Amino acid sequence: MGMPVTLALRGRHTTDAVADQAWVTVVDSLRQADRIFSTYRDDSDVSRINRGTLSLDDASPVVREVLALGAEAAVASGGAFDVWRIDAEGVTSLDPSGVVKGWAVDRAATRLRELDDTDFCLSAGGDMVCRTVVPGAGPWRIGLENPHDSTQLLGLVPIADGAVATSGTLHRGQHLVDARTGRPPSGIASVTVVTSSLTWADIDATAAYAHGMGAGSWLEGRPDRTALVVWQDGTTTAVRTPPEDRAARPPKYVLPRPR
Repeated sequence: MGMPVTLALRGRHTTDAVADQAWVTVVDSLRQADRIFSTYRDDSDVSRINRGTLSLDDASPVVREVLALGAEAAVASGGAFDVWRIDAEGVTSLDPSGVVKGWAVDRAATRLRELDDTDFCLSAGGDMVCRTVVPGAGPWRIGLENPHDSTQLLGLVPIADGAVATSGTLHRGQHLVDARTGRPPSGIASVTVVTSSLTWADIDATAAYAHGMGAGSWLEGRPDRTALVVWQDGTTTAVRTPPEDRAARPPKYVLPRPR
């Protein structure tokens, strides 16, 4: 997937055959996601959809699952986040990268959750999903990188059972845009989001970054999130929101067709 993937284990299964097989399953799952969703592989479902040689109906069923998440995120973000991109010539293409990484790692971690009496921390490109079940073991402590100086940490976040994702331009350069304008946002350096799902931690970090100077206020409307926004001038804003009121949750999304 074009990024480093690491796994830390502690507890009953760490260096035995069960742990080894779990790692193989994780890697296979991530490779499968790459084969389907990569925007760099000519043979991926996404590339074939963009060339017009594969329809959504004929693509892997998980493509529609990811697009449904993207559609939900587009509305939740007011259009700042979108998996459908329109270039300068008005050509629409699919780029689900903002959904796929977190979704793929969450999916791959399913096998790790089946390990008896074993804690894990699975990281892909610095975004992590963690679990702690071993009695007496403390939570995983995740360092938050300073987007202005990669040799420094802004702090440590304890994660017992949840996920943390960061969006920024420190390592990949300017690749994030506000889908409403097609332009990079201004005034913001990075956004880190902690919540129960890496899928949504990753989506919300990217969406908040796309909001630029409105990142903090947008995150305040997202339930069950802890977040840190680092601004371009080096100042920070911390956000913590209450748990979601599931009774008030909107109805499940109907996936729209490509525009």
